[in-house]
Amino acid sequence: MSAITNENKKTDKVEFPLNVWYVAALAKEITDKPLARILLNNPIVLYRTKDGKVNALEDRCCHRHLPLSMGMVEDKGLRCGYHGLLFDEDGKVIEVPGQDQIPPKACVKKYHLKQQDAIVWIWFGTKDNETPTEEPPKYNFHTDPNYVFDGDVYKYQAPYQLIHDNLLDLSHLGYVHVHTIGGDAHTHMNAKLVSETRGESVFIKRYLPNSTPPPTYTAAYPFKGKVDRWQELEFYPSHIRIWTGAVDVNTDSLDDPNRKGFHMRGLHGLTPETSETAHYFWTIATNPENNVEEIKKKVVEQTRFTFDEDKVVVEEQFKNMKKFGEQPTFDIHVDVGPNRARRLVKKLVRASNK
Repeated sequence: MSAITNENKKTDKVEFPLNVWYVAALAKEITDKPLARILLNNPIVLYRTKDGKVNALEDRCCHRHLPLSMGMVEDKGLRCGYHGLLFDEDGKVIEVPGQDQIPPKACVKKYHLKQQDAIVWIWFGTKDNETPTEEPPKYNFHTDPNYVFDGDVYKYQAPYQLIHDNLLDLSHLGYVHVHTIGGDAHTHMNAKLVSETRGESVFIKRYLPNSTPPPTYTAAYPFKGKVDRWQELEFYPSHIRIWTGAVDVNTDSLDDPNRKGFHMRGLHGLTPETSETAHYFWTIATNPENNVEEIKKKVVEQTRFTFDEDKVVVEEQFKNMKKFGEQPTFDIHVDVGPNRARRLVKKLVRASNK
């Protein structure tokens, strides 16, 4: 099997940035029941060992190719559901029922997996970096006692970069999310936008001073009237961090990283399945001062509803792109952030093909 994990067999070119930790699952998804998932074109089985560690192997028995995700987790490893071959955590066959001798080539590929802050990350490297060269990203808002969080996983019938475009351009909130996190469309479209590329990341800021809080905000926080609202985004090749929120107008500085008010901190893990499909792992953390579980439930439900709306838009967009083929498009002022992210991804893909 090739060491480059997501290469195109015809062109021998990788499609996605490598030497990157991607989100493989939410920690709560992985149990002692094998979970099948295709990540960067690779069929992979994820499972939790009997001692609680997360593990990932190629989802294929090297005997007769049955997916190992159809097997079962035992004390010593993962057993194939066809002829009972037992694989250890490194992907080596350690038992062939009814046979003492184990063929030396009886093994499958092991993937580097690590659980960090309730997220399970998987490393995809180039030939020179099959072993991780860095630790996976941390996300402290999953462990910060001032925040509570929850999340979910979506499967998109669309390329992952279309989801990037959607998340990095929050001007659409006033049109797509009118009943949740939207607010006045005119305010969104005219908000001052600051965008810059920093190494292998893109930062975007949008402030909406003296604006009307949207329904999700007023349902979760006792605002007195108009608010000063912020949207701060950090794009990385495998995920996006979005910090949104608001304070009562003129009560706190939007430049203060410790500002009070209502916070929504979203982690968006965007992992390609194939060139035309993607996994979208999301969590939302918020900072209620009272009625913690009730507010958390409201925020998660409202967030889920907005993402349902986004999913419809992005998938219909992609369907139409396929219908019309290569048609000319043009950019407007709100496209600066998504365009920076696309240029960065293109640069990293080129580097992965060297």
